[in-house]
Amino acid sequence: MGRAVRMPRPHDTSRRPRPPAVKDPPPGSESWERPWAQLKYYTFHPAIFPNMVGATSADAGAGDLVRVYDKEGKPFGAGWYNPKARVPLRVLHHGGEAFGEGDLDARLRAAAQLRTRILKLGETGDAYRVVHSDADGLSGLVVDRYDDTLSVEVTSLGAWRRLRRWLPLLHEELGTNRQVIHTDPDIALIESMRRADVPEADEPAPASVKIREHGIRYLVNFAEGHKTGFFCDQRENRLRLGRLARGRVLDLCSYTGGFALAARMLAGCEDVIGVDLDEKAVAQARQNANLNQTRIQWTHADAFGWSRQMIRNGEQWDTLVLDPPKFIHHRDRQEEGIFKYRDLNGLALQLVRRGGLFVSCSCSGLLNTEDFEQLVIGAAHRQGRKLQILDRTGPGMDHPVMSNCPESRYLKVVWAIVH
Repeated sequence: MGRAVRMPRPHDTSRRPRPPAVKDPPPGSESWERPWAQLKYYTFHPAIFPNMVGATSADAGAGDLVRVYDKEGKPFGAGWYNPKARVPLRVLHHGGEAFGEGDLDARLRAAAQLRTRILKLGETGDAYRVVHSDADGLSGLVVDRYDDTLSVEVTSLGAWRRLRRWLPLLHEELGTNRQVIHTDPDIALIESMRRADVPEADEPAPASVKIREHGIRYLVNFAEGHKTGFFCDQRENRLRLGRLARGRVLDLCSYTGGFALAARMLAGCEDVIGVDLDEKAVAQARQNANLNQTRIQWTHADAFGWSRQMIRNGEQWDTLVLDPPKFIHHRDRQEEGIFKYRDLNGLALQLVRRGGLFVSCSCSGLLNTEDFEQLVIGAAHRQGRKLQILDRTGPGMDHPVMSNCPESRYLKVVWAIVH
């Protein structure tokens, strides 16, 4: 089993969050199941921040599965504890019954079986999400399957410490045999992720792998790709575009060309252009087109400046997909990100012929579906145009959302005819 691990770099430790202050054990806690942590406030959300954590047992260690009690001392659930993390307690299970390591293993298998046995995603391709963090009750663990390789992204010590046990379980369920492991260096340092917790490789991790999605071939580059290497969340939206695209097609912020290839290969559109600022992504998009033995025009350019130039040139398209990178990263800079979405949507809408199809996407979890739709509508009205909204979609069913963690519904897509 191959692996590639990106480990922490030297970092200013003054930025690390302070662990919760040690508190005296509450009366009656002598009979509580150890190790344990107590909540100061009631919440059903999986992420428990430092000011919400009460006392903890002396034997509660970093990465441990602890019993969780509410502020009244009643059994509340179970979760991963890490006192030095930004989120020191991640509640994985709610309920008074016992919950142990065997239950975590069963949850991992259930996540894999949802994709293979219930959703039957292997029938339409060999690339899909296997584990979706809190939505599968495994906070801080994201796993994508790419052919025979698992691309694993870890953001919690609880998940990191169990990789040695879990990777063989996933390979057994999925029939895969290689893995690539990604960690953000800052998060790895804060969470205290150690290299020794990861199983040694039996063979070198692959630098890339070829996948198939709805009959289209892609090359996934693990070293230079974003996130886990490929955006599986747009799989069903790429298929839909392959049914609706017509005429002249523009894939704006094309990344590695998924929507452009769907328009060319599935819809049969002959005049297709993809534009992206990431030079490496554009190079990989060209590789993907060559892999499918088709020709698409690829342009390395900034979407804002390029769109303004195309407006001055009088260019217009019959189908336009706008799928920019995440513009809103933090709540304190939300307005800046909203301005970028509004500006770019306003530019893109001027490039769509009246009667043409406009597909606008956002992957910012801090921007909800309703606000994003109103943002797109407002951008159209400022241009003197109306939108006949056909649908609002998100990711496929391999990216579920747990009801107590709605912000994981990050991907939003508006489909509209421009009038």
